[in-house]
Amino acid sequence: MSGDDTISLVGLRARGRHGCLPAERELGQEFVVDVTLFLDTAPAAAADDLSKTVDYGELALRLAAIVEGEPVDLIETLAERLADACLASGPVEAAEVSVHKPAAPIPLPFGDVVVTIRRMRG
Repeated sequence: MSGDDTISLVGLRARGRHGCLPAERELGQEFVVDVTLFLDTAPAAAADDLSKTVDYGELALRLAAIVEGEPVDLIETLAERLADACLASGPVEAAEVSVHKPAAPIPLPFGDVVVTIRRMRG
């Protein structure tokens, strides 16, 4: 991988209806997404050109649309869909995606449930 640089988007919040339980599908809940993109930012910096890097505002909109879109049973599946969107963003060579489900249906006190995946282009 030639890109040791990173761009991170942390704490993106969107409401989705992901989960295995009927109540999760009906009521929905907030999900929180963190992504770290691995790429070479030197070409963009040298040219001062947004088209040579990742427009993180546009990416945030695409990621939120995925969270708010078609429900899936597992946040692992949701993380894969988000990673695919990240890898489709310009010069991104790899992406690490964390999906937080802070309102997961767990009958005990807890702080968060997080699935984190790392995927590479190709």
